[in-house]
Amino acid sequence: MKCVNCGVDNNLKERTANQGRCKNCNHTFAFEPKSTDAKYKFTDPFFQKIITDISANGTLYFTPKQFFYVLDKRIRKKNRHTNAAKIIAFVLIFIFGIPTSGISAIIGLLILIVVSINQSTSRKNKSNVRRGNAKFIQISGILILILGILFALPINSFALFVISVILGMALIYVGTTQLNSLAEVNSLAEPADTLAINQNLFQDWVNRWQDINGTITNMLPSARQENTPANINSDITAYSFDRVVVCDSAEVAQLLIANNFHFENNCAVLSITGYPENIFSTVMEMLRRNPDLKVYALHNASPRGVSLVNHLRTSPNWFLNTDVTIYDLGLLPRQFINKSRAFVQQKEEYGTDARNLSIDVKRDLTEAEIAWLESGKFIELESYTPKRLLRVVTLGIAKTRQPESFQSDSGGTTFIGGYDDYDNDSDAGIAIYAIDSFG
Repeated sequence: MKCVNCGVDNNLKERTANQGRCKNCNHTFAFEPKSTDAKYKFTDPFFQKIITDISANGTLYFTPKQFFYVLDKRIRKKNRHTNAAKIIAFVLIFIFGIPTSGISAIIGLLILIVVSINQSTSRKNKSNVRRGNAKFIQISGILILILGILFALPINSFALFVISVILGMALIYVGTTQLNSLAEVNSLAEPADTLAINQNLFQDWVNRWQDINGTITNMLPSARQENTPANINSDITAYSFDRVVVCDSAEVAQLLIANNFHFENNCAVLSITGYPENIFSTVMEMLRRNPDLKVYALHNASPRGVSLVNHLRTSPNWFLNTDVTIYDLGLLPRQFINKSRAFVQQKEEYGTDARNLSIDVKRDLTEAEIAWLESGKFIELESYTPKRLLRVVTLGIAKTRQPESFQSDSGGTTFIGGYDDYDNDSDAGIAIYAIDSFG
């Protein structure tokens, strides 16, 4: 393992002899892969690379939860057996194992295939995992067909020829059939993703890393509310903003502000909880001066998240009795249903919350979205890296400036409704649009 302080490689014997320190600079190693649980084996350079990647080489700030999600993803990826490894093992066993160990090698191949068939049919697995195993079964059939025939012809073995053809064609059929059925999998039937680590374990690792290597400078602290009003120059408060992004959490608002999103996009950034509290009232006064204000809602795909737009248009503390245009950037279930790009989790209490959503919130959602939410599934904004989240939100805002975007085509903007269509005069001037894709 390389030392993150000086870059010198230290093997296990050297690390052990030096009480877990570098032989060159005596810097303490934060993690010892040989002494941890097999599924959590990682090194200091592995941990450091995640910090470098999530911060885009130290140029972006990130939240602790974003770090948690990226670390979890990398650990799951490390522990996942790829199809490439399976195929390589399959070919090596077939070419070298069968001629030397015969029956043992054949049993090994059959076990590999049976495990893959089980993985491809198990409803506990996500469709992409099942699809990968189905492809392996299909490729295994092709390899058995080709390699079996190539082995059988030189030795004139009719039995091997027949077995290779029957078994190969059978596996190709099974794999192809499974792939076809997976193409029609409904998102509601998809199991939720499972975390490889928990928050306590993550916090222990972060604490140990910072004790040894110092503060992770680009990781944001908790979004503390500042109660003391900030003194803002009156020349500045005389102006307004053309746009405001309202987040459903202080953490995401803090992330956007820390990364200068408000400067680069010439817009205000607030959270529905009133962050940043020390300038919140002043910014709201500035916003209300602009009759052409555009509001962008940014939230989790959750019952609370999808309620954000309704809260903005009906709350007297926000935009009740105004003519603002509200764009729902997401996350919306429609942006992810029947797709596997997002990290989908599930909680029973979220399903209960979804069933208790008001009619006003549900009328902006499709039946598929309501069913998805009522199943307890949700997606968090912080499951995306800062770079991806900033890029997607910037593109979402840019899309609303293009007239051709106001279409229901894939990737466009869907008009939900001007609320003069309903018997509610109080928010008659508000028009709502929803972005159909998230990146």
